[in-house]
Amino acid sequence: MADLAWWQMTLIGLLFVWGGFVRSGLGFGGAVLTLPFLLMVYNAPLVYLPIISVHLLFFSGLTIVQAHVRARGTARSDPGTVNWPFLRYALALMLVPKLIGVAGVLTLPASVVSSFIFVVVGVYAVSYILQRPFKSNSRRVDAGLLMLGGYVSGTSLIAAPLVVPVAASRVARHELRDTLFVLWFVLVAIKLAAFAWTGVDLQWQQHLWLLPCAAIGHVLGLRFHAYTLRADTAVFFRVLGVGLLAVSLVGLARMTSQLLH
Repeated sequence: MADLAWWQMTLIGLLFVWGGFVRSGLGFGGAVLTLPFLLMVYNAPLVYLPIISVHLLFFSGLTIVQAHVRARGTARSDPGTVNWPFLRYALALMLVPKLIGVAGVLTLPASVVSSFIFVVVGVYAVSYILQRPFKSNSRRVDAGLLMLGGYVSGTSLIAAPLVVPVAASRVARHELRDTLFVLWFVLVAIKLAAFAWTGVDLQWQQHLWLLPCAAIGHVLGLRFHAYTLRADTAVFFRVLGVGLLAVSLVGLARMTSQLLH
């Protein structure tokens, strides 16, 4: 990245501000809603992915610690903002497929996996925007989505489209973001360890200026998240639906451009 023009560096910095905002505001989508635009500026996925992974670990860990401190300062009857039973349920289903994806033991056609993901995301997103949240009412379907999400997160950093709809139907809205942060922390830590094991450059020098950029977005996202929690349930689900629909549209656009080229 040292050889990039000033305008490229400026755009990359602004995009990391955007990614930090999305990540802390919604609890998901920081990678999928930022990476396509980053690649337009400088097409080097293995430069960005380690940086995004470290940022996710840092800010999710920071948010979890802050939530824990707040919970300790309130009444003991306060249940907190992390749904631990759901986390145990999700991780039990996702860890093995995650490791399979990381190790490359099983390789599914990318077009098949991506198409399925974005169709599922589209259904959930539209239902949330129309204020008719779709629920599978099937433990098998939910388990299947989480297992596929684990596999996809092993091959990339994009598990949110499959995991968020399941979590949103099982977790209270005030717990959703922080619960997802704990889940992403575990999954991304495994992916980052795989990067280090295979000798991928983790771009530590670039963190010196990109981490502050992401921090600005993180603070703005925290304020946005607080607003959505103060708003009524309909507003929360519309915001969630718009976020998921944006993820779906960006994903479909990337798939289409890859097919055309």
